[in-house]
Amino acid sequence: MKTFLMAIVLGWASSAFADGVVVPGAKLEKLAGSFKFTEGPTLDRQGNLFFVDQPNNRIMEWSADGKLSTFLQPSGHANGMMFDASGNLIACADEHNQLWSIAPDKTVTVLVTNFSGKYLNGPNDVWIAPNGGMFVTDPFYRRKWWDHTLMALTNEPVFFLSPDRKTFRPVIADFKKPNGITGTPDGKNLFVSDIRAGQTWRYDIQPDGSLTNKTFFCALGSDGMTIDAEGNLYLTGHGVTVFDKDGKQIDHIDVPEKWSANVCFGGQDHQTLFITATESLYSIRLRVKGANLAK
Repeated sequence: MKTFLMAIVLGWASSAFADGVVVPGAKLEKLAGSFKFTEGPTLDRQGNLFFVDQPNNRIMEWSADGKLSTFLQPSGHANGMMFDASGNLIACADEHNQLWSIAPDKTVTVLVTNFSGKYLNGPNDVWIAPNGGMFVTDPFYRRKWWDHTLMALTNEPVFFLSPDRKTFRPVIADFKKPNGITGTPDGKNLFVSDIRAGQTWRYDIQPDGSLTNKTFFCALGSDGMTIDAEGNLYLTGHGVTVFDKDGKQIDHIDVPEKWSANVCFGGQDHQTLFITATESLYSIRLRVKGANLAK
């Protein structure tokens, strides 16, 4: 494996926001590098971080004690991921436009293969509600590992997979290109980014998974996102930009890579933010705990 551990301290990472989330004096740390493109960070209940090196078709594991290993290769060119309540790793496996459930023993179960007989655009990111329902963004980004170049669907929707896995249907159909997605730990609100429109929106989640009360949140799109215990939303792209629950920017974390793809919380006290950014994995200490932690 060409990947090597870094543990390099990179200096100040946050702008001077009075109500920011970064611990004063905290420095961005590069944990590992030499990847092709990192994405999909998510934490299991033991505190191990999983993320993808998507072009290299592998899921990586950064253990709670700071050791790097390959968890699964090939990985279906997995992208966005999240652990469900049973400890299965739910992965947007866009090699064949599918949604996977990967058991702890690495057994793969394909949850979704198509919609109305048509292959999906390319499942990109997933958020699992407390009741087990899954919201999946499905934008179209052409991949070199595909044997097709055109969309089968007529739009780029956000789908909902019911907790019993029997119903899979679109719940957002008016976005130009949905991407980053997360929700509140009480399961009442969903945040979704329309990355092409440069906007992020908030919805109310109904018991059947349908979405109501579409509300503009901020004028920034995002590749991935997460939320903390105070309700602050973390959007990615050029570094990490943090907004409070009212959509006001309260912080920005600079990352020395071309693109910051996704984020999640970890660490023993859940106050470490992990950032997957192009060729590397980073972390930084925050003053606030993450929400939506594995249980």
